[in-house]
Amino acid sequence: MRTFLREPAISAGAMAVLLLAVAPLCGQPAAQPRRMPDGKPDLNGIWQALNTANWDLQEHAARTGLVVAMGAIGAEPGGPGVVEGGEIPYLPAAKEKKKANFASRLTADPEVRCYLPGVPRANYLPYPFQIFHSAKAIFFAYEYAGAVRNVFLQNPGPAPADSWMGQSVGHWEGDTLVIDVTALDERTWFDRAGDYHSDTLHVVERYTPRGPDILWYEATIEDPKVFSRPWKIGMPLYRHVEKDARLMDFKCVEFAEELIYGKFTKKAEK
Repeated sequence: MRTFLREPAISAGAMAVLLLAVAPLCGQPAAQPRRMPDGKPDLNGIWQALNTANWDLQEHAARTGLVVAMGAIGAEPGGPGVVEGGEIPYLPAAKEKKKANFASRLTADPEVRCYLPGVPRANYLPYPFQIFHSAKAIFFAYEYAGAVRNVFLQNPGPAPADSWMGQSVGHWEGDTLVIDVTALDERTWFDRAGDYHSDTLHVVERYTPRGPDILWYEATIEDPKVFSRPWKIGMPLYRHVEKDARLMDFKCVEFAEELIYGKFTKKAEK
């Protein structure tokens, strides 16, 4: 006959002591963000997303990498996804194109060729970025490919042309920095899974402090040519606090020269 040890019962007195010890922690207010002299949150610093959104915005299991010979080193990590509601609302024809993008992602993904990542992808690539912030100007510098964004604090009107990083116009709603991004080049993707957009993409970003070194990042994505309705992603961004934190160089064009320029050099050799 098996015997089972029973967990000792917690007395009412011990439970009361435990609740008294935990109660102050539950009632503590969230840590306040650092602030600028004008009272706005201080966003200056180097930030980074720590998730797998660049592999796939939606929930995904770990999978074999595109180069099987690399084994586990090249495998793709799984992740819970960052899309509100779990699924990107593609129109039927657009969903088929997304599947085709996924099948050809080894050569079709703009990241492979070191094209600038666009918005929102620039913020969750596996590289840090830096925000420079004053009362009169906000500027984003990205480690990946030297990408940059100037955030206008007064609307300059429509952008003269589409560009890889688009045109960003910002304003404050309380402690939240809201950035309206338009004029984005249609050749960028959202991730390595082939999620894409058209030339009518419109992105509204929200950066909200959750403490001195955490931002909650949201991006609402609208593109009537590709999606049946607007949809949203959300994730935390973490400030690097190590004393020697800085952006390093990742000038990836030199890593992709054969892909970008190989056809020209081969023709020249002939």
